[in-house]
Amino acid sequence: MKVRTEARRSAILAAAAELFRETGYERASMNELARRFGGSKATLYGYFPSKEELFVAVVQAFATVHLSDAVAELSVKAKGPATLESALQRFGERMLQVLTNDESALAIFRMVVAESGHSDVGQLFYEAGPAEAVKAITGLLAEAMKRGELRRADPHVSAMQFLALVTAETDARVYRANPPPLSLAQVRAMVRRAVEMFLFGAAPR
Repeated sequence: MKVRTEARRSAILAAAAELFRETGYERASMNELARRFGGSKATLYGYFPSKEELFVAVVQAFATVHLSDAVAELSVKAKGPATLESALQRFGERMLQVLTNDESALAIFRMVVAESGHSDVGQLFYEAGPAEAVKAITGLLAEAMKRGELRRADPHVSAMQFLALVTAETDARVYRANPPPLSLAQVRAMVRRAVEMFLFGAAPR
């Protein structure tokens, strides 16, 4: 039995990411991936038992790894002295940096949007990253509501509203062929406006 290595796994993921971007999820095949990778299907299945699991791994490696880091950081801040405003600001900056300045993440997101009507790729993508972020924000807002910092509402809905505000100024970038990267100052300003708008609307009445 051949020994699995992290280097080989990373090489498979890189080849798979390129294949998914070129052909889409539904048309990508393990046969074609094996040909490009220069190995066998048996080798691929040794690392990833199905195309679905391979896709989730690609998403986590190239599109949501930084989002997961932001979620972990948010959990730490939620238990520390950070204010709700500063925690939301930091999370929003980490999230927007990925969405606006990571070409691989943008390419995978576009592929997901294009394929969602034909397969379960959209749900796979959501569960591999965004769902974790929504859950973390929901918990943060629920605690803030208990403390009286925010008015009582459905914390899950409030989390979705906050995330929508964070991306409100950048959503149109997905329709542009080669959107220019945003500076850290631009990202911070966009997130600051989103946080201010959210806290103003969610303030106790």
